[in-house]
Amino acid sequence: MGGDGGGPPEPFGVERSAEIVAGSFADTADPRLREVLMALVRHLHAFVKEVALTPREWEAAIGFLTETGRMCTGTRQEFVLLSDVLGVSTLVDALDGRADGATESTVEGPFHMVASPPRALGDSIDELGKGEPCLVTGRVADTGGVPVAGASVDVWQADADGYYDVQRPGEVPPLNLRGLFTADEDGRFWFRTIVPRHYPIPDDGPVGRLLRATGRHPNRPAHIHFQISAPGVRTLTTHLFVAGTPYLDSDAVFGVKAGLIREFATVDDPVRAAEIGLPNPYRRVDFLITVERVTG
Repeated sequence: MGGDGGGPPEPFGVERSAEIVAGSFADTADPRLREVLMALVRHLHAFVKEVALTPREWEAAIGFLTETGRMCTGTRQEFVLLSDVLGVSTLVDALDGRADGATESTVEGPFHMVASPPRALGDSIDELGKGEPCLVTGRVADTGGVPVAGASVDVWQADADGYYDVQRPGEVPPLNLRGLFTADEDGRFWFRTIVPRHYPIPDDGPVGRLLRATGRHPNRPAHIHFQISAPGVRTLTTHLFVAGTPYLDSDAVFGVKAGLIREFATVDDPVRAAEIGLPNPYRRVDFLITVERVTG
C-alpha cells in the first residue's frame, strides 16, 4: 500500500486491519522508523482485538494519556512515571545490556530534571542537616580494573522525609541533595550526605490513580542515584540501594537489583567523624562502580 496509484486501496476490515495500516508505512525512508511503526501497529491492533476494546474505553484511554501530558512540567515527567510503573523503563534498560563485570544499570527515574551543582570532593550535598549523616566513598574503574581518572559522578537522592528538592520548591534549598563530582586520578570520589528514605513516586495524577485502581502501592526503596560519564566510557546510570529499607521486594518501578544493595554501616569514631566534618556516630557506604570502555 505505497500510494502508487495502481488501484483502489484494500477496504479496511477487522480481520486484516493491522496489515492494511502497517502497509501504509511501507515507503518510510528510515528503515528503523519503518520497522518500529509497523511492529507497533501489529501489536496495537492485536491488543485492541484481544480485549475487544469498546469506544467508551478508547475514549477513557485517550483522556488518560491527555491528562498524563498535562501533568508534565519542567520538574515533573508524568510520562516517565507511567513508563516506570508499567515496567517499560526497566525493560528498555535491561535490553540495552552491559558488559560482563560492569556495574548493573537501572532506571534514571523522573527526578533527574535539573543540573546538579558542581561540588568538590568531600563536600556535603545536604543543605538542611536533617537526617542520619552519611559518608559515601567510591571508585570508578573499568572492567579491567583500571581507574577512570576524572570521571564525572552525578548524584541525586531523596531527603529524610522521602522528597526530592523539586517536589518542595520554596520549602527546601534548590539543588539540595544533588552534586556533580569529579573523581580523582585514582578514580576515587567521596562526599557527605544523609541516608535517604524510601518514598512514594508522585501519585496525585493519572499514574497514581492507575496504581490505586490496580491495588498497587507507589513506593520505592531508599536509594541514591548515580550517573557516571567520562570520555571513552559508556555512560552508566545506576542506584545504590540501602539494605534493609522497605520495598526492596516490591519497588513500584521494578528497578531493584540485588547487586546494587549495600549495607550503610554505623561508624562510632569521634576522631574520624571530626576529620570528615560529620557528627558522631555516622553511617558509611562504599561503592565500587565498574564501567565499560568504548572505542570509536
